[in-house]
Amino acid sequence: MEKLAKDGGTPVRTEPLPSTMDASGRRFGDDEVKAVERVLRSGMLSATWGVEVPALEMEFASLLGAGYAVACSSGTAALHLAVAAVNPDPGDEIITTPISDMGTVFPIMMQNAVPVFADVDPITGNLTPETVEAAITPRTKAVIVVHLFGKPAAVRELRALCDRHGILLIEDCAQAYLAPVGDTYVGRIGHIGCFSLQQTKHISAGDGGLTVTDNAQHARRMRLFADKGWPRDTDERTYLFLALNYRMTELVASVTRAQLTKLRAVVKDRRTAAARLTAAIGDLAGVTAPPDGGDHVYWQYPLIISPAAGDLREWAAALTAEGVPANGGYLTSPLYAAPAVRERVTYGSSGFPLQDVEYPAGLCPNAEELIGRTLLVLPWNENYTDADVDDMAAAVRKVHNALEPK
Repeated sequence: MEKLAKDGGTPVRTEPLPSTMDASGRRFGDDEVKAVERVLRSGMLSATWGVEVPALEMEFASLLGAGYAVACSSGTAALHLAVAAVNPDPGDEIITTPISDMGTVFPIMMQNAVPVFADVDPITGNLTPETVEAAITPRTKAVIVVHLFGKPAAVRELRALCDRHGILLIEDCAQAYLAPVGDTYVGRIGHIGCFSLQQTKHISAGDGGLTVTDNAQHARRMRLFADKGWPRDTDERTYLFLALNYRMTELVASVTRAQLTKLRAVVKDRRTAAARLTAAIGDLAGVTAPPDGGDHVYWQYPLIISPAAGDLREWAAALTAEGVPANGGYLTSPLYAAPAVRERVTYGSSGFPLQDVEYPAGLCPNAEELIGRTLLVLPWNENYTDADVDDMAAAVRKVHNALEPK
């Protein structure tokens, strides 16, 4: 048996894989440079009087076939805009997932609503209609579903469920640009779709966010919420409701517009490389590749490692030593176990709005199993070559051979 690199053997790969943390894994080029120069030379960097942000909103809405798009300063801000459009009363509940970035959850709490965590599918890590339905109460105002790692959740079924209960569906599409759902995309089934332009996403401007909706009232409320409740379209210096400044800058919009022209190719190349890896490791016992019905867009590449195939943390350490960075569990713990949530570190010492809520261990068993024992996440980007993917496959096979109990 070939000795693992972590035990002193020769690693499969010594050259770093292309990474979204630098230019090797990103598609930034002359178009983005020209876009930034265009804005700087114009002298107008603010979207309040600029042209880039309105143009981006029109282009993004057109790409997704949405009635409206609203730009903002981050993916978290986009979700905050969506929750503000729901306009919950203090103590109202919004159902969401325990596996995501905290940017999915904090907007709920910032609007004084209570996050309710529903369990997830044990393979995809996505919310299911069954777990969401079990979590609905008379206080439920909305559901925020995350399309984890680029795999669409059962969003049509979730929309039908929300419609039956008279609640809104928000789609967190930060990891799932252009993931198809039938003849449309994620973000277009729910009432509001939210996207991120953070460094590692399919397209990036460092940070930034976009929302889409077909509802004019939701769009207007989100636009106002991103600009301190200031109705600039009526030429009044007044403030209609409590809101923040989440405006996107012209610089961010200009880079995003250039990135948007590359998005289809980015998604295609991520999918092509992922199909190659899946084919190369599909026969490994106890290793489940991402289920893909032609709809996965691979923000990252998640594997399910059965405990029968070895310890998750050993897998992560072994793959990393082989030159393939791997993250065992994706999160340290479910989002409800973070101190801000479980210990109610919110507004002063009040604990509000969570003062009457408990988030015990075992709340979402499938999520806890994924994080603690089975979910292994490999980095992914659009610039992987066939040789890169083949090295990743060789590393996975080598670790499987070494760690699978004999």
